[in-house]
Formats: sequence, structure tokens, C-alpha cells
Amino acid sequence: MNQFIANGQLFSNAAARWLTQHHKRVTAIFAALLLGGGGGAFAVASLAPDAADLPVREVIEAVQPLALSDYNQDVAPAFVLYRTDTTRASDTADTLLKRLGVNDPEAAAYLRNNDSAQQILLGRTGRQVTVETMMDHRLGKLTARWSAETDGQFVRLVIERNGNRFTARTETAPLRASNQLASGTIQSTLFASTDEARIPDAVAVQLAEIFSSDIDFRRDLRKGDRFSVVYETLEGDGEPLRTGRVLSAEFVNAGKAFQAMWFADPASVQTAGNTQAGGSSTKGGYYTLDGRSLRRAFLSSPVEFSRVSSGFSMRFHPVLKQMRAHLGTDFAAATGTPARTVGDGVVTFSGVQNGYGNVVFIRHRGNTETVYAHLSKLMVRQGDSVSQGQTIGLVGATGWATGPHLHFEVRTNGVQQDPMKLAQQSETIPVAASAKPAFERAAQQTKVALAAATAMQTISAQ
Repeated sequence: MNQFIANGQLFSNAAARWLTQHHKRVTAIFAALLLGGGGGAFAVASLAPDAADLPVREVIEAVQPLALSDYNQDVAPAFVLYRTDTTRASDTADTLLKRLGVNDPEAAAYLRNNDSAQQILLGRTGRQVTVETMMDHRLGKLTARWSAETDGQFVRLVIERNGNRFTARTETAPLRASNQLASGTIQSTLFASTDEARIPDAVAVQLAEIFSSDIDFRRDLRKGDRFSVVYETLEGDGEPLRTGRVLSAEFVNAGKAFQAMWFADPASVQTAGNTQAGGSSTKGGYYTLDGRSLRRAFLSSPVEFSRVSSGFSMRFHPVLKQMRAHLGTDFAAATGTPARTVGDGVVTFSGVQNGYGNVVFIRHRGNTETVYAHLSKLMVRQGDSVSQGQTIGLVGATGWATGPHLHFEVRTNGVQQDPMKLAQQSETIPVAASAKPAFERAAQQTKVALAAATAMQTISAQ
């Protein structure tokens, strides 16, 4: 400590002597600082010798790269490179690994010969694959994830290198749901606009279903209509695997706003037990924010968001070659597209009948009957009880049909009615009184979420 003080005293004495000898120079420096920052900077710089007068010495030394064999794993572990992509139907072991940045003939051979890899990866479409590679691009680990079911689980295939060998195992784990907000504006069609907003097609289909009783998405859309939506993305290991349910949505059509939210009575949730990711085990439905159910006794369409090719009107019959009343609605759809019953009921006929080809008749309450014709496959029998949305057959071109489509009829007391008016005229069920407090709390949260989704579009437009 005494030595430290002594050294300090020596430094102070030396500084005092330097100031005495160079007091004029110090005075000039402080004067320059008071005159301005630029002068101060120049004054400080002027104390140092001119860089051009300093001696220059060039030093050249060879540097040897560190050999991989000398690499100390304890000091700094080797790099691991990660890459993710989705499988394609045309994938082989070699093309898949090459696209993922893997250069490993041994790994490719293992994928070609492993049963799990053959069944799960190669030739499959849309399965997410992540690889971990070493610095030499050999495969260290491959993980594939997918969720084709709605049981709240996803499957994980893991292939790992252990020395010169590979091992494979499959595991299941629970999906996790995260909420996504999005919005967009109609420029042409619903699907074109949702694509522009990077919203999955599955969400667009749900939007059309939710508001189908209020908006005819085939004829009523206007340029400038806008929509906002909050929906679930179901994830495995933090990676999005599939789209879940639309939680809330708003659609402004021709200046009129329509809002909807998913709500499940808390009592039904407790009865059902733990709700799985995506809400697949929970009974619920869509409601307006003031508590009116959007689920009606009849759906607006027997085919999910299909184009109407012929409506309920007089037309020139393509087979009979004459003007004739068309007492139903034709929905254009590819062969094999599921046809669903629009309401609960009982199958009164399932078979072949004249120009209808393969046809299903379903009786509903209120003396209402629906007809589903030209099917390529029948999936119900006479006497079966069916519920709204259940697949009763597949679209085809049997009977008097010039191409694949579904002919759909509605009959009340034996008289054909316009099918497009059936859903709009059917009754709805309000929220139960016991669930009203919970519903109102959820509605307030929905308003906040939809406002945030709408604000996203406003910000992006700016």
C-alpha cells in the first residue's frame, strides 16, 4: 500500500514539472476547446506526431490451418448445421438428402433400406423434415414430424448416427396450439385474397363455412370487402404441422360487418374431460358476438366451398337437349369429392335411380327431404341415421350427367324448393342462459383479438 502511494506521488510530481515547462501549449489547447468542438478536436490531434513521419515495418508470417484431427472438442465443440424442408411425392433418399444439404452415401443407403423411412418419408407429400449435419455434411440426425389425425398427437420419426451405424425410432407427442392473427382485402376471389394474406386454404374454407348462412361467397363478394381472422396453428416441437380451428373472424361484405367466435359451454368442456389441441374433443359452435348461434338446422352446401354450375331455374338440359326446369342446384366438383348431408336425418333411399344414377335420399324433420345424385360411391344405407356434415357418398358422373358434379335437391311436402334458401330460413339456437356470463367474457376477448388482427392490415398498408 505504501509503495502504491509513493508511486502516485512520483507521478504527480512528474506531471507538475511537465505542466510548468509546457504551460503555454496547455493554455492554447484549452482555448481551442472553448472555441468549439472542431477546434478542440484539432488541438488534441495536433499534440500527436504526424502519422506520415512514423516508421513503417511490414511483418509476414505463415499461418498453418488447424487440422481436424487436432481439433479440441473440449475447447470448442464442432459446428452442427440445421436445415428444414418438406417432403415431396417425387422424393427419393438421394434427392431428399441433397435438398437438405446432406452429402452422405451411407445415410442415403440407410433411408432406402429402412422400412420406417420408406413408409413415412419417401413418396410422401408435405411431411416436415429437419436434419442436423456435421462440418463435412454427413448426417448426424434426421427428424420427421407429421400429424394426419385429429387426436391431438403428432408422430416423430428420429434417425440418428451412432458411429458408423444408424438407428431409427418413432415416437408420439402432444400437439401444442398457438394463435395466429391475419387479415386481408378481397380483390377477386376469397382464396386468391387469403393466399395474398398468407392464410392457409383450410382457414379460407372455414371462413366460407362460418359465414355461409349470411354471405353467398359465389355471388356476393365485392372488391374491397375485407376480413380478419384469429386461428390456431398446431405445432410439434415448436414447428407448425397443420392448421387448427378458426377461433374468431370478421367479414365486411358490401359495407356490412359479420362477426363470429367459437364458443364451447364450460359445462360441456368439463363433461368431455381434457380438451385436446385443436379442440377436437370439445362440443361447441360458432356464435355472433351478441350470442346468436351461426349453426343452423341445415348447411348451405352439400360440398365444401364448391362452385355452383347450375342453379334452381329454367335451363337448356344438356342431355335432353330442351328447355326444362332445373329443380335443384348442381355443384361442380371433381370425382371423389366428399358429399355431405346438410342436416340431421334418416336415409330413406340409397341406390341407383333413373337419371339420378347413384343417389341418396334423406328425410329431415318438418317434412323436408334432401337428394344427392350422380354419386360415384354410396357410403350409407337405407335406414341409417346421419348427422349434419356426415359424408354420405362421393361426387361422380353417374346417371344423366355430362361430367362430374353433385346434383342437390330440397323437397318440402314433396315439392322442390330452392336449396340456397334452405339454410338461411332454418332456425338457430342461442347461447344457454347458464353459459351467458362465460360467453360475454369470451366475446370481450374476441373483440380485442379481432381489432388487433384488423390493425395488422392497417399497419402493413402504411
